[in-house]
Amino acid sequence: MTQTITVIRGDGIGPEIMDATLHVLDAMDVGLRYEEADAGLVALEKHGELLPQATMDSIRRNRIALKSPLTTPVGEGFSSINVELRKRFDLYANVRPAKSFPNTKSRFPTGVDLITVRENTEGAYIGEGQSITEDGETATLMQKITRKGSERIVRYAFDLARNTGRKKITVVHKANILKTTSGLFLKVAREVAAQYPEIECNEMIVDNTCMQLVMRPEQFDVIVTTNLFGDIISDLCAGLVGGLGLAPGANIGKDAAIFEAVHGTAPDIAGQGKANPCALLLGAAQMLDHIGQPDKAGRLRAAIVATLEAKDSLTPDLGGSGNTMSFAKAIASRV
Repeated sequence: MTQTITVIRGDGIGPEIMDATLHVLDAMDVGLRYEEADAGLVALEKHGELLPQATMDSIRRNRIALKSPLTTPVGEGFSSINVELRKRFDLYANVRPAKSFPNTKSRFPTGVDLITVRENTEGAYIGEGQSITEDGETATLMQKITRKGSERIVRYAFDLARNTGRKKITVVHKANILKTTSGLFLKVAREVAAQYPEIECNEMIVDNTCMQLVMRPEQFDVIVTTNLFGDIISDLCAGLVGGLGLAPGANIGKDAAIFEAVHGTAPDIAGQGKANPCALLLGAAQMLDHIGQPDKAGRLRAAIVATLEAKDSLTPDLGGSGNTMSFAKAIASRV
């Protein structure tokens, strides 16, 4: 049985890491067909718009997309193409795993294995209600948290924990100060947690969470939090395990899901074969989990680890002398 997914090659190093990722997926024989679609600067040059309707139609039709990094030009179009995609498809759950990998430039080469589940559609990060006074002296921003948004993201986190055998969830908030918005999120989280008695649930204020992550990240299993806090925490967690080059992300909704590398387009090294494809490969592993192929997702992750352990054709950021595709071929040889 085959499944068609939308493939967005992206900008900068995007096409290179996508070619590498598809090479590994093809070697695994996972039964995927690829429907190419454009977004970002490539789409602007080819179609005159950053996010063409044909791309939206492709994602809506296939319901699964694998996406390389995109560039949003400064001063025109959307504030962020990624945010726009999340809005249009109601991709409410942002799922960011952070796991220790061997032979990386990491402060924690072992012991970290956590997932940040971030609400993706509301809160301060969305930027609603932004205004500035005529004299330019005062800027304001509206922050909106809803019961619906809070309930579905916390439930997603608990279901994820239950389905993957994880035993502990940390609800991260700032309800001691933000008593209405963060307070509502915490209240709803407590109500949902009561329905999952087999999973340990604790609460932690966001500033303490950041300190604890740096000091003892092994104490965390699944973190669930609001949009802006999750944006910051998930990048902090990536820094614990070697940086954004090893950081995948999933944006999941009821009717569509987009899997990606969360790093940028790195135009300074585009076309040079220096880009590390691991983040997108790990995003592809999340995709395989999502479409019901967890065994092959596990094989892919294990092949990445084995290649890192062997120091086989690693890219320069990992201390090797390989290139993007030679690294991918070394991984493909182990799947």
